[in-house]
Amino acid sequence: MRLEIICTGDEVLTGKIVNTNFSYMSQRLEDVGLSVRWETTVGDDRESLLRAFQLAAERADAVIVNGGLGPTVDDLSQEVAAQAAGVELTLNEEWLARMEDFFRRRSRVMPPNNTKQAMLPVTAEVIDNPIGTACGFALDIGKARFFFTPGVPRELKRMLEEQVIPRLLARSGLQAVIQLKRFHSYGLGESHVDALLTGVEALVPDGSVKLGFRAHYPQLETKLTVRGTDTDDIRRKLEPVEREVRARLGNFILAEDDQTLEGVILGELTSRRGSLSIVETFTGGQIAARMAHLPGAEKVFRRGLVARDLGEVCAAAGLEGTSPAGEITTEIAEAVAQALRRQTSSTHVLAVLIDLDEGADRIEFGGTVCLAISTEQDVASRRSRIVGGREWVRLGAVEMGLDCLRRYLQNLPVYERIDFEKA
Repeated sequence: MRLEIICTGDEVLTGKIVNTNFSYMSQRLEDVGLSVRWETTVGDDRESLLRAFQLAAERADAVIVNGGLGPTVDDLSQEVAAQAAGVELTLNEEWLARMEDFFRRRSRVMPPNNTKQAMLPVTAEVIDNPIGTACGFALDIGKARFFFTPGVPRELKRMLEEQVIPRLLARSGLQAVIQLKRFHSYGLGESHVDALLTGVEALVPDGSVKLGFRAHYPQLETKLTVRGTDTDDIRRKLEPVEREVRARLGNFILAEDDQTLEGVILGELTSRRGSLSIVETFTGGQIAARMAHLPGAEKVFRRGLVARDLGEVCAAAGLEGTSPAGEITTEIAEAVAQALRRQTSSTHVLAVLIDLDEGADRIEFGGTVCLAISTEQDVASRRSRIVGGREWVRLGAVEMGLDCLRRYLQNLPVYERIDFEKA
């Protein structure tokens, strides 16, 4: 099935906002076996929007239109869709009542211009939006079925998952039973993992298991898309491939499916009634920010110490008289972690200290990361170098610190490599 996505809005076309909706839709559709053939971005102009609809209707079997369903004058999707389909707009009384109730439940009066959102092409099929006022709809334009979705990301995601994808799968004739298995890893590049997993798809000879990757530094997501006749068939096919992926990637798998690295760490600490304090430099408190907001973190997270100056870090941790002169070392990181543990009585302390290169922020700019994990029983440390610019160093140091803590809690080596010869 030939699929096109049309994204609307001047703010998207001019780059004033990043079009994350398209990347989300394209990736999610790919996950269920629906590949996007074309992507078009159009501003808030009637003639341009009409021409985009007409072109898509000529070449695609199905089209997702994102945006333009709001109450303002520059929201044109309903009007132009009706024009392209050659039908009239009509007031959908049921959706109007839904919107009025939406505002009433929030103790608000619906502005008159919101009525525009209930004006739909007369032949349109309503696509439910349970969390917003923008009414999604579908209709035929030419030979293509068009699906109109709101630009608000959380509304789009809900509608895509519950309404649009099932309709697209039904039109495509693909098996509707599809499962996506995801493995999140840190410390291995995409090409490395691709080489390590050579041949895993062949474990299911009928070709119903597809391997894919999504790199979002510092993590890599490895995806298995599995098709089957039912859930038992899916489980039977997935089991040997899943087992092989775990065996080949081993300790580098930090989380699976909807799990997050910070969630795994919180779970490990909670299960042992542990507590955590964090020391970090240069990261702007991003390690603590990944942990402190999680549900249940109030019982685990005790303190976050953030500073750029090593002397400030040592003083705040209670290391009086420690000279911060010279380069940062693992010994200093260990001393800081142990001092803060004594000060806070935390069961675990993670210290991530970064010594940045001097000079301009270029691709060869880097930093040396010295980290330590302290408990009452012992202390573990690691020294690594990250190159790629200041932001690259910051992101990598945050992930490295959290992943080393995860490894420590799971009794795994804090530092590890996979060589191709050993794979």
